[in-house]
Amino acid sequence: MTTPTLDRSIPERRELHAQRTGRAVAGGAFSPRQLWQALPDALRKLDPRVQLRNPVMFVVWVGSVLVTGLAVGETVRGEASAFAWLIAAWLWITVLFAGLAEAVAEGRGKAQADSLRRTRTETCARRISSDGSEEQVPGTALRIGDRVVVEAGEVIPGDGDVVEGIATVDESAITGESAPVIRESGGDRSSVTGGTTVLSDRIVVQITTAPGESFVDRMIALVEGAQRQKTPNEIALTILLSTLTIIFLLAVVALQPMAGYSGAEQSLIVLTALLVCLIPTTIGALLSAIGIAGMDRLVQRNVLATSGRAVEAAGDVDTLLLDKTGTITFGNRRATALLPAPGTSLAGLAAAARLSSLADQTPEGRSIVELCAREHGLPPEATPDEAAAEFVPFTAQTRMSGLDVAGRSVRKGAGSAVAAWVSPDGAGLSAEVAATVERIAAEGGTPLVVAERAGATARVLGVVQLSDVVKPGMRERFAELRAMGIRTVMITGDNPLTARAIAADVGVDDHLAEATPEDKMALIRKEQEGGRLVAMTGDGTNDAPALAQADVGVAMNTGTAAAKEAGNMVDLDSDPTKLIDIVEIGKQLLITRGALTTFSVANDLAKYFAILPAMFAVVYPQLDALNIMRLASPESAILSAVVFNALVIVALVPLALRGVRYRPTTAARLLRRNLLVFGVGGVVTPFAGIFLIDLLVRLVPGI
Repeated sequence: MTTPTLDRSIPERRELHAQRTGRAVAGGAFSPRQLWQALPDALRKLDPRVQLRNPVMFVVWVGSVLVTGLAVGETVRGEASAFAWLIAAWLWITVLFAGLAEAVAEGRGKAQADSLRRTRTETCARRISSDGSEEQVPGTALRIGDRVVVEAGEVIPGDGDVVEGIATVDESAITGESAPVIRESGGDRSSVTGGTTVLSDRIVVQITTAPGESFVDRMIALVEGAQRQKTPNEIALTILLSTLTIIFLLAVVALQPMAGYSGAEQSLIVLTALLVCLIPTTIGALLSAIGIAGMDRLVQRNVLATSGRAVEAAGDVDTLLLDKTGTITFGNRRATALLPAPGTSLAGLAAAARLSSLADQTPEGRSIVELCAREHGLPPEATPDEAAAEFVPFTAQTRMSGLDVAGRSVRKGAGSAVAAWVSPDGAGLSAEVAATVERIAAEGGTPLVVAERAGATARVLGVVQLSDVVKPGMRERFAELRAMGIRTVMITGDNPLTARAIAADVGVDDHLAEATPEDKMALIRKEQEGGRLVAMTGDGTNDAPALAQADVGVAMNTGTAAAKEAGNMVDLDSDPTKLIDIVEIGKQLLITRGALTTFSVANDLAKYFAILPAMFAVVYPQLDALNIMRLASPESAILSAVVFNALVIVALVPLALRGVRYRPTTAARLLRRNLLVFGVGGVVTPFAGIFLIDLLVRLVPGI
């Protein structure tokens, strides 16, 4: 059963899913109210044990404690100054804002977790005991390997595979998709998720996860950040930021002897404030929030990642392996043309094709009726006489289906089978019809020959062309991926001729026809041996080895337990095209981190050259020429820089949560944009910000 959203474009499906689930589409809107709601969590993050996890912000925390102690000491000695207390206050605000950024990101996840918790209901399972009888047990008592019976109207008590029966299941609580889906034993649509509801029939489910480890439980833990660990890139960036912090610490320490020699010795409060302004506090404060928000965007697409490493790997993917059926094409072949045989009118072929398909409930049969109704004005429903006719179902032996009505027999099916039905003596199809059949097959379509028999006379009426219709916009999506430097490979079980035709139509870079599990593994290893990162999707047990081998393996939730265990991501919507979105989310995460790192480093350098001239202009008047902002005094310059340093963190929280806008482009263009927008912006912003704050600081008595 296909869902109504399948025919929609990718943006339309995202919007529809957002409306159903109440979740944001592209990272979620940011509101200032979120800051207020996250404030209690941010205050709890002032705990030094929490700060110790972030070396940069821990230095700021230590500086805040030190300056506060110095301010208290001055007050006790009767030497209290507004400058010392303002510096102490703004240093604490800087630490608080860093915690606030992380708390806001976590708060969005907790809101999603609460929504997911509401999908879980405490169920009573009908477990099958060893003697075949049923016993009622709580859903929490189920263990891996237990078999439970679920009938219409009952909630599936845990994640598992259907091992007996077939049923329609309502998965809207998990996926947001209102249309029911079919789950059946023995195929790639056997997986079911705990908390979903069976709508019809009866199935036996074998539990595959322990209590508390279902996909919903794991997603709740993921969005709450309980299982989020730093990724390799994040760890590397943390090391870089720590190194920069040590370098600036040494620079500030070395500054004091030179200042003392020049007769402009600085207080410990000034030096601490200067250090906080120079170390990369901006990216240090936002780094965790960027990572949490990246995972949050993935969860909003209903994708469960088992590791943050997979999300980052998605951003670095070089090769994308895409299954043709369901990803590039709709999967169900559809009637696209009627081609009459010589001597047969188009209207006559349409009428016969409709008759042969009225009782055919396969997607192909329904598409023939729809084509005849849409293009030839024939009624889509059977008349009373037609409804009473004898339907001839398709079988593997006959390879035909049709209808017998009022002394007339109509058949459609494979060319050789219909030819034998029309002419038992083996005369076969006419040259014109045979040529049409060969041409359709060469173009990647499927030809169905239509024939009729009235009395002793039988004849071929023409050919219905079925095509595996390519989804709208796929060529454009592949062009975008090519612009990003990603190589796309279409994998299909079709013959090479059909595969080549479809690959040329959609514009993929390469294709693998008649693919076996071994072929997929060999292709992935070949790409990886060349130093490339590979991503692919799959849903069957035969896909499990390739999913495990790929750097990013996205398993469909409708697939088998083996596929879901092998991959490092699970798509709860089971939409194979989402792999392209996952790559974009990964790239946006890396781009956001890189952009804000560029801004932070440029920001620190700009503050260095903005503050120092004002600090030493009294001793070295020549430096006053570099004080282009005409800052009022050294104290004013330092305080303005500290205030700016804190405010810029809050100003960038929405960008860290939403992510830098992603545009498919090359690495060189991306670097240029980063340097131009965030590099130059990081240099210019501190000068403007410190200047404006300085105008206000001058109004404070004692500064």
